[in-house]
Amino acid sequence: MAHLFQELESPRDIVSNITPNWFASVMGTGIVGNALANLPGSGSVGHAIGTAVWVLAAVMLVVLVVATIAHWVLFPRTAVGHHRNPGMVNFYGAPPMAIMTVGSGALYCGQPLLGADLAWHVSAVLWLIGTVLGLYAAGSVPYLAFTRLKVGPEDAFGGWLMPLVPPMVSAAGAVPLLAHLQGRAPAQDLLIVSFLLMGVTFFPAVIIIALLWNRLVVHKVGASGKVPTLWIVLGPLGQTATAAIGLSQQGSHMLTDAMAGSALAVLGLAFGTVVLGFALLWALVVGLITIGTVRGGMPFNLTWWSFTFPVGTVTTGFAGVANVTGSTLMTVIAWLWFALLAFAWTTVAVRTFHGAIIRGSLLAPPRPAAATPTR
Repeated sequence: MAHLFQELESPRDIVSNITPNWFASVMGTGIVGNALANLPGSGSVGHAIGTAVWVLAAVMLVVLVVATIAHWVLFPRTAVGHHRNPGMVNFYGAPPMAIMTVGSGALYCGQPLLGADLAWHVSAVLWLIGTVLGLYAAGSVPYLAFTRLKVGPEDAFGGWLMPLVPPMVSAAGAVPLLAHLQGRAPAQDLLIVSFLLMGVTFFPAVIIIALLWNRLVVHKVGASGKVPTLWIVLGPLGQTATAAIGLSQQGSHMLTDAMAGSALAVLGLAFGTVVLGFALLWALVVGLITIGTVRGGMPFNLTWWSFTFPVGTVTTGFAGVANVTGSTLMTVIAWLWFALLAFAWTTVAVRTFHGAIIRGSLLAPPRPAAATPTR
């Protein structure tokens, strides 16, 4: 223990800076297992690795929930201040997404450990909790932005999407639940609710992406520390594709009219593929921006987790296309995206472990700004 948390002055400092964006690490870890489980050809080895990653994400979720409670008890003034920060408040969308990512993983990866029935119940409970919290974030954070927080067009960044994405994660997370229900009575209601949840996220996300595009054109890239948040745009795009393809495939079996069912499946696949096309364009542009920024020096911070979950959602999107169509090209593209995800997760996870557990600098309490000397 003497070699851990080297830069912390007190044991209580371990929970002094547990901000909502810490839950992005759970999202970024959980999506690795979920993506691997959905990739065509992943096989038993892939599923075994996915299960191990899911267990890690579940443990991380429990640890962060406990740490967050301790943070609110020991540092209530700091915790309350998060929702007053125009940047940090957006990351209240991360906890519900982390919960639902682990919940989906219970069905995708956790069945060998939990069994089918327990895995479904765990997934359903976490889905319900995450959905309620996600809807609260999707409504409350825009309310604060519209009424209290002071921001301008030049402040637009990828983090503005964070509180709005959880309902789309709920929609995508409903797919394995629907598969388990196999058309039983609650399935139709869950399907309809999931399409409604897609609408909660999709249209506001389009608006924010347009604002972000405008900010990049007018005000350029800006501070290097926020460059990773540009990748957050891939999150709603990838989850939209994953949800559209998965829900349409599940819904096609519930319609009594076979022709209508086939039309729904085709429309969902087409829409999801179109969205993935824009995701490829965005990835190309922000990839070039990121490479240039890294060459100029990009300091590590928790925003680097933006390289993981959004990339994972595009991976699951292309995996969905590949699984439905059987396309070899789509399978290759899905695996290439997973390779990018695995590289990003390994890089960010190692740096986070070193900064948080070894040095403790990522957990260190916020330091007051040094006073400017007067003459």
